[in-house]
Amino acid sequence: MDHHRTPLFTALTNHASRNPVQFHIPGHKKGAGADEQFRNFIGEQAFSIDLINIAPLDDLHQPTGVIAEAQQLAADAFGADYTLFSVQGTSGAIMTMIMSVCAPGDKIIVPRNVHKSIMSAIIFAGAKPVFVSPARDSNLGIDHGITTRSVRRALERHPDAKAVLVINPTYFGICANLKEIVDLAHSYDVPVLVDEAHGVLIHFHEDLPMSAMEAGADMAATSVHKLGGSMTQSSILNVNTKNGLVHMHRVQTIISMLTTTSTSYILLASLDTSRRNLALNGHQIAETAIRLAQGARQAINEIPGLYCFGDDILGGEATHSYDATKLTIHVRHLGITGYEVENWLRDRFNLEVELSDMYNILCLVTPGDSEESVGILLHALQVLSQEHFERNEVQELVVKIPEIPQLSLIPRDAFYGDTEVVPFEQSAGRIIAEFIYVYPPGIPILLPGEVISQENIDYIRDHVEIGLPVKGPEDRYIQYVKVIREEEAIFE
Repeated sequence: MDHHRTPLFTALTNHASRNPVQFHIPGHKKGAGADEQFRNFIGEQAFSIDLINIAPLDDLHQPTGVIAEAQQLAADAFGADYTLFSVQGTSGAIMTMIMSVCAPGDKIIVPRNVHKSIMSAIIFAGAKPVFVSPARDSNLGIDHGITTRSVRRALERHPDAKAVLVINPTYFGICANLKEIVDLAHSYDVPVLVDEAHGVLIHFHEDLPMSAMEAGADMAATSVHKLGGSMTQSSILNVNTKNGLVHMHRVQTIISMLTTTSTSYILLASLDTSRRNLALNGHQIAETAIRLAQGARQAINEIPGLYCFGDDILGGEATHSYDATKLTIHVRHLGITGYEVENWLRDRFNLEVELSDMYNILCLVTPGDSEESVGILLHALQVLSQEHFERNEVQELVVKIPEIPQLSLIPRDAFYGDTEVVPFEQSAGRIIAEFIYVYPPGIPILLPGEVISQENIDYIRDHVEIGLPVKGPEDRYIQYVKVIREEEAIFE
């Protein structure tokens, strides 16, 4: 296919150049009706292609023209049978994957350290999650993916599962042996869904981990906007129908149900043009990002008190390969937390990182980086080390988490159930009806439908008391929690 073409973007710019008189939404009418300061900042060209699904521009919900062509080009670029554009981010694509294969009561095998969109989809579908614990890294205080061995155990116990969901790569860039997991699941006639949010570049360079489509997975949700150059909230859903385990018409129906009818053509155009750039130049731009990141990795490991893993992390079942463009910088030996480092870098160097936890910060090196930007990061880290190394007490690395609680109700029944609010300290033995996530290490501690244990309560309170972020519940201070209402027995 001719990847120099951008059918959707070209149609948009051609339509705008004709300067038609518009009597349709959006009401800003090429920016004329927008706030002047915002219009001047964004620019008239952006407003000129902020259009809707009029006939010349096709319709994302039932594409037959330029959007269909753009999606076909994307499928070719990403090695998929079909590719669907998402203007609901990768969250919308993930929800589509799960809801395409799961009906109420169906089981789905998922890692415990899942993105909240996965649990949202499980609630919407009425599915029952079968949780698999990710491999924990006791040296770094982070979690990797699920292993072939753990997936095998889950499939042996639950051969009726409707899907296996895998995170590949993880947020920190680590991959288990995805091909092995896919082949195992397919031997049970179970489809594999891949959260590939952080893996768009892996499609375009042999030194990066294997992509979901290359591994033979059935569906993969990929964030083009995270690392591939498109605009925020624009992602793709890659579909492989060769195995006969997913049905394209069903997938299209579900993604349409989850997608706004006021689709952003600016986001769609950015997907179309990013595909062109990746298809034509992906290997080169990935090569540059890898080179910059590897150079930074080497320099970081020469800074006292800092450590950034590389090839040395490989060799375990959960660490089959890694994405070198992710710089996970372990800061514990400076005697400060990753949260403190994030704030220090912001305040001192106007530098923002991707995330921080108790022991690490994560920096992403992308095609948008240069020697200059990486140099600023390295200089900041050198100053950080000079100010903190061997000046603070180094805390022992402790990563503990309670066992996965008993699932008493499927998450949807708990989420929509008859609930009441009780003091969290007195909630042991009750069924929770909301989420509680604690960071670090980023694994949900309690999900709707699980039975709260005293161990859960103590673990969460310990984290709240030392000021670590707790997310999920309506009461952000975790004084109270929403649980399933218990009815008293009626005696005649």
